[in-house]
Amino acid sequence: MSLLLTAIGLVAIADASAPLAVKEFSDRYYFFKQQLVWALLGFFLMILFANIKYTFWRKLSTPFFIFSVLSLIIVLIPGIGESYLGARRWIVFGDITVQPSEMVKFSLCLYFAALSCTNAKVNSFLIPIFLIGFLIMLEPDLGTTLVILAIGLSQVFISGIGLVPFFILIITMSFLSLILTLTSDYRRERLMTFIKQTQDPLGKEYHIRQILLALGSGGAFGVGLGKSRQKYLFLPETATDSIFPIIAEEVGFIGASLIIFLFFLYFFRIIKIASHAPDTFSKIFTIGFAAWLGGQTFLNIGSMLAVVPLTGIPLPFISYGGSSLISILAASGIVLNISRHVKA
Repeated sequence: MSLLLTAIGLVAIADASAPLAVKEFSDRYYFFKQQLVWALLGFFLMILFANIKYTFWRKLSTPFFIFSVLSLIIVLIPGIGESYLGARRWIVFGDITVQPSEMVKFSLCLYFAALSCTNAKVNSFLIPIFLIGFLIMLEPDLGTTLVILAIGLSQVFISGIGLVPFFILIITMSFLSLILTLTSDYRRERLMTFIKQTQDPLGKEYHIRQILLALGSGGAFGVGLGKSRQKYLFLPETATDSIFPIIAEEVGFIGASLIIFLFFLYFFRIIKIASHAPDTFSKIFTIGFAAWLGGQTFLNIGSMLAVVPLTGIPLPFISYGGSSLISILAASGIVLNISRHVKA
């Protein structure tokens, strides 16, 4: 399943980024080649991790988590963190660009899984969630913060916290998310655009209007591979956040529905592995990975379908980006190893 979704992503990236690649690079398939390298590295790690017993990661969970949190601090330092479109989310090492927030999703899944085996109190979970959320919001990146909350809350709930404290936690997190949205001009505009549509179709609503045009133009069977019109400067970030509308325009409702079905199939397969996990550590980790994959997929596709306010976040396996792809494939390798030890 990972191989199939990644292959779909490679084809989509080569297509969606073609106009941008022609303009900014001499190599038409620059983005495709970059993603292919990351995919090969990610699959290598997935195969490697699938053959390492999952209990090994419990020992490394704490140092890996501390390292990832430190990287979130480092990325905020001017001169080290790379800024793009008003956000400081990347660390550049020569030709290599790393996005620490993608790595922290992986480390949080492992850390909370290990923490769940120690009978830790609720505060031991809450402090890391608030710390990571605070650091990522400084970048700023609300979409990734919401995914972090989904990972943390799902793992906290499965670890055995009572329903009353859990619902209090949900209400608190929801209230804080609303505050973060209303205190930021561009996030508030996105929310109001979602609530009051058709108010400014050529201004604040332009992005979502172009997304809906791409989705509607595809019809049932699509306009054909490589024939998208919206990728030609109408949609921003066509190889990353907005890649799904380009796919839907070219393969239509049926093709786009098939891709969504593949994500559902993968998600429920992970849940099935979690339900038969051999111990607490493997169960909590797998649940965290399911929340990571499911939450990020929902936010990306949901915002593209105007089901939720527009949020900039990559589509797992498919959007362009090495940090995201490698992290997800590496975590998939651990889940594969867990699946070999499930209870009958």
